[in-house]
Amino acid sequence: MTGDLRIEDCINDLCPFSGKPVEPDSLTRHDGRVVGFCNPGCRDKFAAEPQRFPEALAALAALPR
Repeated sequence: MTGDLRIEDCINDLCPFSGKPVEPDSLTRHDGRVVGFCNPGCRDKFAAEPQRFPEALAALAALPR
């Protein structure tokens, strides 16, 4: 899931779920942006059904484009 995604392109420094630092193996693309999570479990949970996590979406929406 992180094949072409780079930590340098990640829009956030902290996981929108846990508040922990993002990890290079826990990136995904959402709404055209690279989003980071603290572990692959958080990433996969969000990537599967982002609409189920309104708090995470709100946190990401607040970040500059």
